[in-house]
Amino acid sequence: MGRHAEAIAEGVAIANAAARLAIRNHILVETIGNDEPYDPEREREFARETLLALAAEQQDAAERTHRLRKRAWGKFSESYGTHDYRDRDTRNLRKREKQYAGVAKELRRMADDPATVDELIEKARDAAWGDVEANLQRRLRVEGAHPELDPDYETMREARMQALRLVDLAKLAAHQRRKRENASEVASELAEESVEGA
Repeated sequence: MGRHAEAIAEGVAIANAAARLAIRNHILVETIGNDEPYDPEREREFARETLLALAAEQQDAAERTHRLRKRAWGKFSESYGTHDYRDRDTRNLRKREKQYAGVAKELRRMADDPATVDELIEKARDAAWGDVEANLQRRLRVEGAHPELDPDYETMREARMQALRLVDLAKLAAHQRRKRENASEVASELAEESVEGA
């Protein structure tokens, strides 16, 4: 595998991880937060939209890099900063443009492949269940709740479930949103660094 193919594979892997995280969060919010039954068809549509949105981001990056390359062509003066490109940068910008376009193409292919989409959803679903399981285990250890020892257990159960939906899941969704934003920023930086290093 050449450096170009490696850079595309790395970009696809990063986008795949971001998509899996978004789908996991969607599953958690829909099933627990909105009290909806798990719907594979809803998740398939969301997964396709997510992959296509990530592909559009990569295509935009390719087009932006193309414009930067065209502007840099024929400029031989000293640059004034990191993104002030010159003629000597056009070769790397061309590589980067092709890599962004290659990642976009692969993500669109993945979105159109039902088996790939289903596999992505399954991994996200497993991750969502892992989150729920870990949270439940932590809560059970911390609170040590034993229904037979608490006379108000049944009376307070609905209040606890409502608190879980309104407070805990809202915190989880906000936390996951922050993680997704951070992951997206890191992914963009890594993709840009890998393209520059190619």
